[in-house]
Amino acid sequence: MVTTQEALQRAREADLDLVEVAPQANPPVCRIMDYGKFKYERDIRQKEARKKQSRTELKEIKFRPKIDAHDYGTKKGHVERFLRGGHKVKVTIMFRGREMTHTELGRKILDRLVGDLGEMVTVESMPKQEGRNMIMVISPNKRYMEQLARTKAIEPELEPEPEPQPASEPESVPEPVASAAAPEPDEG
Repeated sequence: MVTTQEALQRAREADLDLVEVAPQANPPVCRIMDYGKFKYERDIRQKEARKKQSRTELKEIKFRPKIDAHDYGTKKGHVERFLRGGHKVKVTIMFRGREMTHTELGRKILDRLVGDLGEMVTVESMPKQEGRNMIMVISPNKRYMEQLARTKAIEPELEPEPEPQPASEPESVPEPVASAAAPEPDEG
């Protein structure tokens, strides 16, 4: 334990700062340090921690009850891409006019989508009707994604390296042939 005046004197001699670490303690605890360097290092650690965090976004894809097979396949591909990116997906079926009387068609599309994606998805919220829209939220299945990542990491090791091709000699370029259209000099 040192008095405040003596601590300030030591900090000035070392050309450092006297920083109060625990003001609630009795007596208060202080430390002699370079405060600017401390703040810089703390900010760097926080930035690294933020980089390592994974942010999951909520992506949305919209379907209609009368969707064509090709359009369905395209939108299903977008959903797969979002899920592989680790994002949650909000799938919306939009009903118009008389389509509201056949909401079971929208439910069939959502059930078909979950069936087609199989193990890849986990249904977070079951399909529910909100006004003219039917909404369902799906998220990637963590176990399936980890297994997929492991198999992708193993695949490059299994592929044989391509054999180097022998360097071929450059092909000779044929010399230009005089064209028949050029007039010959007249000796006459």
